[in-house]
Parts: sequence; structure tokens; C-alpha cells
Amino acid sequence: MSDIFRQILDLVARQEVLISDHGYDELAADGILVRDILEGVSTGTVIEEYPAYHKGPCVLVLQQDHEGKPIHAVWGIPSDAVSPAVVVTAYRPDPARWTDDFARRTS
Repeated sequence: MSDIFRQILDLVARQEVLISDHGYDELAADGILVRDILEGVSTGTVIEEYPAYHKGPCVLVLQQDHEGKPIHAVWGIPSDAVSPAVVVTAYRPDPARWTDDFARRTS
């Protein structure tokens, strides 16, 4: 398991979470519930890791909503900080751009 993801899971367990403005916009646009993001992260799988992202280390996580539908969520930790876990964005992956399991890009 990724160190970044382990830190994010610890922060979520302690309820130290922030959803960015952009994250809220994307959640609303795709009809994703905040509850699904928070509850789904514990069983999520890291599919990409961005340790050197300029705003702080982050990971792209494949999660599922309460109906078992896939969600991609970018979780991060602000640079030079240890808290909170930030939902940078979350969206429903486009099947035309991802493999059938939504774990790898096709284009």
C-alpha cells in the first residue's frame, strides 16, 4: 500500500477531511454523494500516485459508491502539512477512456 494512501486513510479515520471547492463541484456534477466518497475510500485501490504534485502528494483512487458503481477520487495532503486529507476531485470514470476495470487509461 502506498505511504500517501496509508496517511490519507488514517486522516479519514480521524475525520480530518476537507473537500475542495472543485471537489464539491465535481461531486455535484456527477451525482456522487460525499458519504460515498468518505465510506468508499477504505476499500479503494490506488491506481496512480503523484508524490511530487505541487500542491502536495496525492493519489488517484478507484472507489465504489453505495450501489457498487465506480468512482475515481483524487485524495491529497497539502504540501508542508500532515493534515487534512483533501478530496481534490471525484468523478465517474468515462468507460471510453479506461479499461473495463477502470484501473488503467486507454487513451
